[in-house]
Amino acid sequence: MKGDPRLDPKGLIFESYRIEGITAAECRSIFLDWALSMPVGADTMAMLRELLDHYGDHPDHPMTGVIREGLTRINAPRRRGGWRSRPRD
Repeated sequence: MKGDPRLDPKGLIFESYRIEGITAAECRSIFLDWALSMPVGADTMAMLRELLDHYGDHPDHPMTGVIREGLTRINAPRRRGGWRSRPRD
């Protein structure tokens, strides 16, 4: 079994921790694949916290940083609207 199938169905996060010399950029790519494979309506925040609890004993691993970054960015407020929402002169 590659990791927790509930949190990491494809084993992507699990495998990233096994790749020697993996870079942060590679971890971001793997993380994106993981995020896109999550079912609609999944509590991603809770899943990320659980992943961090599970892999937190690897604080210097790039994937740990990416998971932390994911928690921070998901919580950060996003600007809504765009060029269409601005009033015209």
